[in-house]
Amino acid sequence: MTDRSFILFISIIGVLVITCDHRVSAAPGEGTCIWYGSCGSNPATDKPANCPYKGPAKPLNSTDVLTLTAACPELVQEMMSTSPDGVVRTCCDVSQITAMITQMVIGQGLLQRCPTCVRNFRQMFCYMTCSPHQSDFMVAKEIKNATDTNKPVITDLEVHVADTFVDSVYRSCKDVAMPSTNEKALSIMCGPWGAYYCSGQRWFTFMGDIGNQYTPFQIDYVYDTKAEGAVVPFNGTVIPCSQAPNNLSHACSCLDCEASCPKPPSLPPIPEPFTIGDADGLMVVMALFFLLFAAAFITVYVCYSCRSQSIDIVVPGDSSTSGEEPGCLEKMGSNLEEVLQKYFTIWGTICAEHPWTVLIVGGLVAIGLSVGIIFLKVTTDPVELWASPFSRSRIEKEYYDKNFEPFYRTEMLIIRPVGVEKVPHQTPDGIEMWGPVYNKTFLKEVLKLQNYITRELTGEVNDEPVVLEDICFTPLSPTNKNCTIQSVLNFFQNDEANLDIESPTETNITKNYIDHLASCYRNPLQPWESSIGIPCLGEYGGPVFPYTTLGGFLNESQVLGKDPAYKNATALVITLVVNNYYNKDKIEKAMVWEKELIAFMKNFSHPMMDVAYSSERSIQDEVQRMSEGDVLTILISYTIMFVYISLALGDYTRCSRLLVDSKITLGFGGVIIVLISVTSSVGVYGYAGVKATLVIIEVIPFLVLAVGVDNMFILVQTYQRESRRPAEVRSEHIGRVVGQVAPSILLASFSEAACFFLGALSDMPAVHAFALYAGLALLIDFLLQISCFVSLIALDAKRQEENRYDICCCVVGGNKEGSSREGTLQRFIKKVYAPCLLSRIGRPLVILVFTGWLFSSIAVLPKIDVGLDQELSMPEDSYMQKYFDYLHKYLSVGPPVYFVLKEGIDFTNLTQQNEICGTVNCDTDSLSTQIYISSLLANRTYIAQPASSWLDDYMDWSLYNLDGDVPCCRINLADNSFCPSSDMTSNCTACDIQPLEDGLRPDPASFMEYLPFFLEDVPNEDCPKGGHAAYGQAVNIIRNGRNESVVGASYFMTYHTILKTSKDYYEALRWARTVSTNITDTLNQGLAKPVYDVFPYSVFYVFYEQYLTMWEDLGKSLGISLLTVFIVSIVLSGLEIMSSFIVVTTILMILINLGGLMYWWGVSLNAVSLVNLVMAVGISVEFCSHITHAFSLSLKDTRWQRSYDAVVTMGSSVLSGITFTKFGGIVVLAFAHSKIFQIFYFRMYLGIVLIGAAHGLIFLPVLLSFFGPRSNRCRVQKLQWKMIAESFHGSMSVSEEVPEPQQFIDASSLDVSIIQPEIHPNYGGIESESLTV
Repeated sequence: MTDRSFILFISIIGVLVITCDHRVSAAPGEGTCIWYGSCGSNPATDKPANCPYKGPAKPLNSTDVLTLTAACPELVQEMMSTSPDGVVRTCCDVSQITAMITQMVIGQGLLQRCPTCVRNFRQMFCYMTCSPHQSDFMVAKEIKNATDTNKPVITDLEVHVADTFVDSVYRSCKDVAMPSTNEKALSIMCGPWGAYYCSGQRWFTFMGDIGNQYTPFQIDYVYDTKAEGAVVPFNGTVIPCSQAPNNLSHACSCLDCEASCPKPPSLPPIPEPFTIGDADGLMVVMALFFLLFAAAFITVYVCYSCRSQSIDIVVPGDSSTSGEEPGCLEKMGSNLEEVLQKYFTIWGTICAEHPWTVLIVGGLVAIGLSVGIIFLKVTTDPVELWASPFSRSRIEKEYYDKNFEPFYRTEMLIIRPVGVEKVPHQTPDGIEMWGPVYNKTFLKEVLKLQNYITRELTGEVNDEPVVLEDICFTPLSPTNKNCTIQSVLNFFQNDEANLDIESPTETNITKNYIDHLASCYRNPLQPWESSIGIPCLGEYGGPVFPYTTLGGFLNESQVLGKDPAYKNATALVITLVVNNYYNKDKIEKAMVWEKELIAFMKNFSHPMMDVAYSSERSIQDEVQRMSEGDVLTILISYTIMFVYISLALGDYTRCSRLLVDSKITLGFGGVIIVLISVTSSVGVYGYAGVKATLVIIEVIPFLVLAVGVDNMFILVQTYQRESRRPAEVRSEHIGRVVGQVAPSILLASFSEAACFFLGALSDMPAVHAFALYAGLALLIDFLLQISCFVSLIALDAKRQEENRYDICCCVVGGNKEGSSREGTLQRFIKKVYAPCLLSRIGRPLVILVFTGWLFSSIAVLPKIDVGLDQELSMPEDSYMQKYFDYLHKYLSVGPPVYFVLKEGIDFTNLTQQNEICGTVNCDTDSLSTQIYISSLLANRTYIAQPASSWLDDYMDWSLYNLDGDVPCCRINLADNSFCPSSDMTSNCTACDIQPLEDGLRPDPASFMEYLPFFLEDVPNEDCPKGGHAAYGQAVNIIRNGRNESVVGASYFMTYHTILKTSKDYYEALRWARTVSTNITDTLNQGLAKPVYDVFPYSVFYVFYEQYLTMWEDLGKSLGISLLTVFIVSIVLSGLEIMSSFIVVTTILMILINLGGLMYWWGVSLNAVSLVNLVMAVGISVEFCSHITHAFSLSLKDTRWQRSYDAVVTMGSSVLSGITFTKFGGIVVLAFAHSKIFQIFYFRMYLGIVLIGAAHGLIFLPVLLSFFGPRSNRCRVQKLQWKMIAESFHGSMSVSEEVPEPQQFIDASSLDVSIIQPEIHPNYGGIESESLTV
């Protein structure tokens, strides 16, 4: 935006020159002259004026004829063709011809991109100045004596011109571009009307008005439609801009003449939503699928139920004792499981026998790992957090920053008036009501605030004061060292006195500051605005654009349009532009000053103002504050979970033993182990130098706590259920329990850890770091739990057996030990929940409900919003919340976008020039032209306007007034340095540039020689196309292998349309890349080796690129996670393929239903929710794997019985270990200060826990009762053999081997009643009793 402003300034000067050029062409007749020669200065303007003369035209000598022919070939050709003696007779002498040429230099310089426009434009000046028939269409209205010679001079001229001629000239020139400003040349040449409001009559009227300060005398144009009396309106021949003016020239290019443009390519239609009738199509399809499934399922279920007359559906081979010989896979799986159980039994026994040794060693190792935290680096930089260093946007940002310096730092204030009414303004048409922001008192108060910030606010670096002018962007330096400030008050040069200027008119209506604003809004490029006599240009010398300084005038529209209602503005926007640097050491001063700005604005208040504000550092500061602010919330959440764990682990028998049976110390130790596993993981990566993110600190403790607490409950509750066998000591008892449950814990933990480690393949930094830290934390947690926590169980068991109080272990309680009994939750599950869930009605109902839930979630998955609104990442009490709200309400301009052309182009080659430029004779599919055509489809492409082109402006600048007194390109003969056009003292001469035949481009030899001069030239009145302001950073000049100066990377800047939502931003990025890809492909077409490489860059791309591939990234991350869980489950579950498939299927259903919850609860898909979804896979493993593993180990005969067994065995541990534990902690997150916590953590965590629990404890047991795999027959044989041995010989030692059975034993022939009830082969310890429903 600032770049654009500078360039606009360049063009401003052109307005002045053009005012002196007025075309007049009359049909040849018998008219005479009205002037001849110059007689002195006009008393009204102090500029040269012509002598009145009534007589025939005078002959022009041959030398002067050549001069006139070069300037006005059409006029000379006409005069020669009508002269009987071949003598050229004119109404001008050589001084007038020279003055005319000088006056037309700037005008033609601005229009020279379009030769046809130049040809049409100069007619008026040529015929008006020298036509031998002036009296046919010109009248001298007023003659006064010159101030210097006292001779009569014409001071007011009336020119009759055909309205059709004026309109035709305007239409041939209205599209001529000013590349440096992304505007039209008429933005300057049409005075107060600008390009939007200009017309042929307004253009000519402005050029004839001495109020523009450039016209030497008043010219009053009379626009006639036909000849009246002796007056014949001038009506020269006008050639359309799409045609060449002659055989030696070219038609105007597409950028300068819309009629020359090829037809824009038709874009593919916007996809219509899939509907069936008026209903959502996908919803209807899913409903049909559900109905078909429900009908088929109910039919099959009823048929099987009626045939079997049983609650269970038994299929051939369903029984674990079907008599078939075990297969090879079953034997391998059984052997693997036996090895794991044996190893963990031995390991558990050792940990229980030597608890203090294990705890001390484990503690020392954990402390050693955790010390690495001191080396940890936490990143809060949004770019480092969410954009992969290998992503296209980061690579392109790095390339842009290295070659052109990073995009400017911006400081912004949005100010809404409070208690201020609309402002009435008197106009010739009556009273107009202007918005409350135009109240003069309000404007003055805002100016005081602005001036304090820009002139007095001070920071300090190394005891040196820092003010805005030390860090701000000054595009016209060294000519003008004022800071770039985009503010309405800069229309008054930030001077309060200018607001009070008033100017009376002949109609008794006083012109004031509002009239000045109205004129400046129409054309911000005016160097002098006549209503109150001050410039529209800002104090820094460049334009101020109303759409960047006003808000609230679009009425929620995202289209600026051609006639914005600026007078209805309801807010002022002040933007300060500060330099940015690739070397971050250079931004220290800016950071310090910005800190002072924020501190000042936090304490600022004014009864007339409601202010929202932001600085470049604000987001990073607030993200860091948000994390620190929610520490208390997280601690409360952890405390609630700790209290619950400590109380729930206890096995209370009666009140008198409450302090003995409680497990507060054990629960505290378990939580400490979980937290140590997190700190150890963080410490390891601290040593390794892997940067952490706030997501890790906020998410991983919840994840590890969910997994760790579940394992704690399984270990403790299994130990409580399992009675100690005869002759079994405490350590052996604990070892046996560990051997029973550790394989299941290993399965869950390693599935989750492997899932996360493979999730680290994601190149998104937040996801990558989260996966690494989470995977290692889960591994460490598993190792600590099967070692240190087992030792804690042993110590707690010893305490309890000795009847010592919990916490106060020195105090001994009563000696009487309470009888162990089932807990209330387990009794409820066993007696009520499981029978109801697996009843004849319950099972099919569960299948139908969960299937309907699944289909309904699938129907809404494509509707989940993608993106993250910026305000969600800020604390609720942050000043940035208000800023984002105001930005959404009042933003009226889109962000700049740069189309970067990489190095490797030979710009001295005309063919390659033509493939880039947009002026005459450039290719119709050049880079500039393609961007322009894309801007014509702005409602789809999000590209608002054509791009600035340094190449086009350089070609114009290099030849600008080359043969005149002061050309743009001049060289200082003393040192061969650049000599600006404003330097009249040095020994300077014109550059040695030889134009090509068309006269529109410099020769290749001088192209690179004088390009640095162009980039150094500050635009001014004599040379409005100097490139320093607009292109000072746009072109990177490098040295090639031959040590020659060549153009490296360069950019072509334009703007996006107004963007407000996340979708607007990432769709703008998508289209910019589409456009750049088309440009690259087109330019490289037909080349043996690609030469051209174009990419788009805007400051927001690096944040929104992730959303272009969010669905693909989600599929990749979840796919890898699910596949990992499946493979690890197969290996560690004893090669149970079907069990693993069921687990993964259930997890997939959990994820899909969680996606449905995201849609209905307004949770968008972004990097944060992606991390949560990956975490959901890990937690879902806990909900599913233990139930499924218990089902696989059950020795019951049918699926129904084994499912019942699994629910009773593991249901209470899963419900109390994960669901109840997490629920209390999650509810606290609803009260967090950050919306990102409330939405992405509270809502999603709650969904993960509730949906996971529903699927793990309701759907999964029912699914297993229908489709669960049969038991491993080899395992069954070994367990039956062991049962027989134990029934006769007592408990077997852990070192004894179970012999391989010689033949299969039919369990139906065994009398299992001899087995002791408390010794159950399953680690759930369910008593052998009949199941009734």
